[in-house]
Amino acid sequence: MTSVLDQIKQFTTIVADTGDFETIAEYRPQDATTNPSLILAASQKSEYSKLIDEALEFATKKGGDLQEQAEWAFDKLLINFGREILKIVPGRVSTEVDARLSFDKEGTIARAKRLIKLYKDEGIDKERVLIKIASTFEGIHAAYELETQHNIHCNLTLLFSFTQAVACAEAGVTLISPFVGRILDWYKNHTNEEYSVPENDPGVISVTNIYNYYKQYGYKTIVMGASFRNTGEIEELAGCDFLTISPNLLAELHKDKNKKIERKLSPEKVKKMEKVSYFNNEKAFRWSLNEDAMATEKLAEGIRNFAKDGIRLEEMLKSRLQ
Repeated sequence: MTSVLDQIKQFTTIVADTGDFETIAEYRPQDATTNPSLILAASQKSEYSKLIDEALEFATKKGGDLQEQAEWAFDKLLINFGREILKIVPGRVSTEVDARLSFDKEGTIARAKRLIKLYKDEGIDKERVLIKIASTFEGIHAAYELETQHNIHCNLTLLFSFTQAVACAEAGVTLISPFVGRILDWYKNHTNEEYSVPENDPGVISVTNIYNYYKQYGYKTIVMGASFRNTGEIEELAGCDFLTISPNLLAELHKDKNKKIERKLSPEKVKKMEKVSYFNNEKAFRWSLNEDAMATEKLAEGIRNFAKDGIRLEEMLKSRLQ
């Protein structure tokens, strides 16, 4: 029997959710995703010190005050990790815009263009890069402009609600990352249920609904389940367009050769859903998101946490620059 991981690969594109090169090479995913938290964790390892040194040297040559140099070093470090990852994966890497720009449409657009320019300077075509942006109203509209006016492909992250997913599809973004495990975390904390049966997992149900809606109405946006807590969630979403998986769960799926995996999601199995619209209706978007306590809380928490780790990474670079 082939491994569970290899069986899922028959239905779904597997993406590694890590900044660790060895893990990416071991499991041979199509793409890889990073975020400030993953880059911060990887930057603590000695084997990546050269990438940090290179970013600091680049920032020093750019000049400016300490804050400006730290911001250049921050962005260059993200690109350095992305560059090395793209030597391993055949597809694309996701690189995240600073979470502190999550409510700044113009700031997000400017930072995304800067990241793409830094990749271009490394000889990397923008077709191999996804710019990760938080799924706020401002973030979704920034992504729309990046996709339509600059041909920059976007990965809308920190997505917890059907409302966010609909607006992203209407914006024509390349890919969305609904956070399965974080949805589960919220429901476990608020209902005292364990949700031990994967098909009843609120995160699994959320991604299934989004997938079905996209396929029913012919949206091209890729659905990439993310932030998993266990392999059961992943197996229940076999057939989803993409799944981005952490190293520990990739290892579990790779070792498990004792079960047969069935495809759970497919365009042929979609259930009919009523069409709704949020992209061009800010009031409806904000009200619908506000009515979803889980999505509102997890979006805000996610932005705060990514921003906090981004600040920690920036402060580390500042101390080295000084």
